[in-house]
Amino acid sequence: MTDERYERGLKVRREVLGDAYVDGALEGTDEFTRPLQEIVTQFCWGEMWTRPGLSRKSRSMLNLALLAALNREAEFKAHLRGAVHNGCSETEIQEILLHVGVYCGIPAAVEAFRNARSVLAEMKDEKSPAGTG
Repeated sequence: MTDERYERGLKVRREVLGDAYVDGALEGTDEFTRPLQEIVTQFCWGEMWTRPGLSRKSRSMLNLALLAALNREAEFKAHLRGAVHNGCSETEIQEILLHVGVYCGIPAAVEAFRNARSVLAEMKDEKSPAGTG
């Protein structure tokens, strides 16, 4: 695929989610799922994430709320990492998830907090020197 929007989207997708996540998503692509990956990269990342009206941090915050409300665990976890990379603090993440609890239901917030806690712990472990936990 050589579409400019696809290339722009792939660049943003890698910057937000990281090469390992994007490589994994693309490596798992086959003839059946290729059109979906192309649409995700072109439209989600190449079109929406490159619009000038919101910062990447704001888009990450919206995605966390939306994905928590929809209870989409895998996407929530990926976008939580992206939100941290885009400058969201743990306090901001906590506030987003509390907001989800009030407007979308406590079960959605409970699940989102559980997922966020595990991802944030993984990210801390990844940053700590080997052997120091």
